[in-house]
Amino acid sequence: MSVLRDYATAVTQPTLPLPGLAGRDGAFTWDTAVRYDEVIAPDGGLRPAWKAMADLALALTPGELRRVEGEITRFLADDGVTYVTPDAGAQPWRLDPMPLVIDAAAWARLDVGLAQRAELLNAVLSDLYGPQTLLSSGTVPAAAIFGHSGFARPVARPGVVDRQPLLLAAADLGRDADGEWHVLADRVQAPSGLGFAMENRRVIAQVLPDLYQESDLHRMEPYFSALRATLLDSVPGVASPQVVVLSPGPHSETAFDQAFLANALGMPLVQGSDLVVREGWVWMKPAGWPRTAPRERVDVIVRRVDAEWCDPLELRADSRLGVAGLAEAVRRGRVRVVNGLGAGVLENPALMPFLPAVCEQLLGEQLRLPSVPTLWCGDPEARAQVLDRVASGDPQLLVRMIDEPRASLVGADAADLVSRILAAPYRYVGQQLLPLSQAPVWAGGADAHPRPLVFRTFALRYGSAYRPLVGGLATVRDGGDATPTTKDVWVLKATEEDADQGLVETAPPAFGPSIPALAPRALADMFWAGRYAERAEDQLRLLLSAHHQLEQVSSHHSPQARESTRVLLDALQRLAGIRFADPDAELRSLLLDADRRGGAAHAVVRLRDAFEGVRDQLSGDTWRVFSNIDRATRALRSGPHAHRTAESAGRMLTAILSLQGVTASMMRDAGWHMIEAGRYLERALQLCHLLVGTATRRRAFRADREVLEATLTAAESIVTYRRRYRGSLRTADALDLLLLDRDNPRSLAFALGELGTHLAAMPASTGSTRPERLREHLESALTDIDITALTAIDGEHRTALTEFLVDAIAQLEQLAEAVAHVHFESGPPPLALSSLDLIEERERA
Repeated sequence: MSVLRDYATAVTQPTLPLPGLAGRDGAFTWDTAVRYDEVIAPDGGLRPAWKAMADLALALTPGELRRVEGEITRFLADDGVTYVTPDAGAQPWRLDPMPLVIDAAAWARLDVGLAQRAELLNAVLSDLYGPQTLLSSGTVPAAAIFGHSGFARPVARPGVVDRQPLLLAAADLGRDADGEWHVLADRVQAPSGLGFAMENRRVIAQVLPDLYQESDLHRMEPYFSALRATLLDSVPGVASPQVVVLSPGPHSETAFDQAFLANALGMPLVQGSDLVVREGWVWMKPAGWPRTAPRERVDVIVRRVDAEWCDPLELRADSRLGVAGLAEAVRRGRVRVVNGLGAGVLENPALMPFLPAVCEQLLGEQLRLPSVPTLWCGDPEARAQVLDRVASGDPQLLVRMIDEPRASLVGADAADLVSRILAAPYRYVGQQLLPLSQAPVWAGGADAHPRPLVFRTFALRYGSAYRPLVGGLATVRDGGDATPTTKDVWVLKATEEDADQGLVETAPPAFGPSIPALAPRALADMFWAGRYAERAEDQLRLLLSAHHQLEQVSSHHSPQARESTRVLLDALQRLAGIRFADPDAELRSLLLDADRRGGAAHAVVRLRDAFEGVRDQLSGDTWRVFSNIDRATRALRSGPHAHRTAESAGRMLTAILSLQGVTASMMRDAGWHMIEAGRYLERALQLCHLLVGTATRRRAFRADREVLEATLTAAESIVTYRRRYRGSLRTADALDLLLLDRDNPRSLAFALGELGTHLAAMPASTGSTRPERLREHLESALTDIDITALTAIDGEHRTALTEFLVDAIAQLEQLAEAVAHVHFESGPPPLALSSLDLIEERERA
């Protein structure tokens, strides 16, 4: 049974209706229209691009595709590939097994159109922020430009012309019923998708190796080399420029794409809070900022932050994503922003009707790649057409606002829509809906179903010309605002000898080695990553000990067993509070409830968040840890039995322990030292909390013995203790091992020693900073303690031990605050300029 044969039979039957939906980009709908199929020709045979691999393609069965689908899901999860939606947060990336395949002849025509369009947009951008001849000649109405929020007035300089303001452009394409490509939207503000496209290629190459190897297609790696070279050459006169990728942060919907790009280029991934403008130059903030002067200048910023958020001084005052003074640095020519701060105006759909005339004026050529038919309502004739079609309820017309590209007005009342257009006609366009081409999408059943497709392309300014990426990112949607399903895009070579991407590989430019300093924000993320990793590990060990003791209660029903179980549960609840009276439900909650502070699930979620902020610093193996934890969590949710709790906790613990192997391979830079500092600080804290909950009271002999053994197990010291003391269990011996033994990696003394080593390696450390002094004081106090006095009994309590542990916890928390003050950014948080008036009013009141 061949999936593609069945698909061919289905799509050559009389047209079946597809679910009606207006897409986010506003240029398509799903209906009963005749569509161009990307795989099957009208006669029922394969398109030319698929014929070259017909034998393998037609051999794909439902069983084979189910296997492939499962492997795709696993590989994407192991790589930590997510797409963040506003409502649901980070969602798994979706990749269809069947690629979009384009033959060499079809691509050649598209390649020319994409290169011309990128060159045209570059010329438009240069003109709009320079001489503005398009506006003065009336080729483009001024209202269409100045009425768009993407026009950045602070960087408009009529006397200064940047001939190459656009280094990277993207465009979303769709075919009409005849198979001709149209531009649905230009993406030049902060074009995303290259990282997702490369990840799709890596996964498909692994899960369909025979089909991939049989197809002689263009590899994508040379394009990333060309992009790196373009960025490094974009600042004339700078021998070894510092290039950074500016991200809105880990909660951006394309956070993975941004981190992938930074990793592939070998360039730091930064956030606005990592940069500062001084004397017109952009600098990386050093550790200990603002007490420490910046030393590392930034020359090129590849921005993934929309322009209006890039400078709270001149663009959007309430922004926390940008860099104050960036617009001034751009005006002075002291930093190159890719793409420029004003590039967003090119995403204006009101430009589309005028591009044919603009192309002839600026390039002296006819526009080769047409836009989707668009009517700008600022033009009286076009407005009249739009109003007539709105009034008649034309389903093939989509009305959009020019500066809200993702918002259409589908479903709006016709009278209301007419009044909106008449009130501000220059802010609206009407666009013809295309019956987009369809491609087979595997939905996990026995069949592949046709779904409309949008193709995102990319073009790079490489040398003196624009070079489109031979490939791209195809997207289909099954409805609503769900995470999109994507496809890898294969462009076949004309001959085996063709160079990949049409680029002859050249030796990379010779630059000296450079290890960019980490900003305070990145150091903070790594510090907390170390802390949460240790917190999750210690919580899981204690939980497993408590679960084991709970099983003993079920077996023996003795009062001593019940008491020891209660002690361990109390130790867990000391950190995470109480949510359930039932012990089994309580343990499951600690593993599953991410909103329960102090629990293992909460620590894992916060650990992932911390690592997302420094993804460019980490090995790809890091995300396998979370993938394994997610699988253990799903297994626990699906099984109500008590034994599943211990099983899932054990799998989570194994995953967390593997993280130490990943970080062990990191460079011994400030980031690694900060992870380790956080780890050992948290280890000391968790040990003290554990001992407060288990060792500060005397109990019945058997209960005391069980609690002490469980404590040593939770502290991963039971094997050492048994070998050293040959089965004898004494509180004094256990405390000696857990507090004072410098050879025991789980002891307080060992943790303080390692903490001192890692703090001393930090750039802002001097040997006498407050964190170093506090650590030394606590270490001295530990050296002076007398175990015999510490274990003395006062009634049922070990008062001296309690006082020491409580004091140690307070000192460790002070030490953590001191680390943040010295090594992370200090001082008051930034305020929006609009809030200053409120502050002044309060002060006057």
